[in-house]
Amino acid sequence: MDPIETRLVELGLALPGAPAPVASYLPFRIHGDTLILAGVISARDGILTHAGQVGRDQTVEAGYAAARVCALNTLASIKAALGSLDRVREFLYVGGYVNAVAGFDQSPQVINGASDLFVQLYGERGRHARAAVAVAGLPRNASVEIQVTVAFA
Repeated sequence: MDPIETRLVELGLALPGAPAPVASYLPFRIHGDTLILAGVISARDGILTHAGQVGRDQTVEAGYAAARVCALNTLASIKAALGSLDRVREFLYVGGYVNAVAGFDQSPQVINGASDLFVQLYGERGRHARAAVAVAGLPRNASVEIQVTVAFA
């Protein structure tokens, strides 16, 4: 087990299997030393963990948890693409989408669920540029979706 996976275990978390694409897209693309990952939703083993709109069906705290599930799915995709989570040199960008009620202004607090986990695991290498956007809906009515780009060695 690599050091990042060991840190996951220390945090009481388990790396899920990498999510499989459910439409006409690739789970990732590699360009030079950059890994661009497809968006992942708040699902575990194909079953949504958090569904519905934040601000109506889910609280901000539940949205934070949903973003954390997305981060774990992203890590699983990174491992599938690179063979080891330790190959990540730095997180470059996280695009976060929150299925939310009209006028919802707490998307940053929700997407922190993913950002905080990346920093807990990778320290400064986990810090990244980011967008946190409220949207009217997401695939399968998921509460959160994130897209991530990392540099690797």
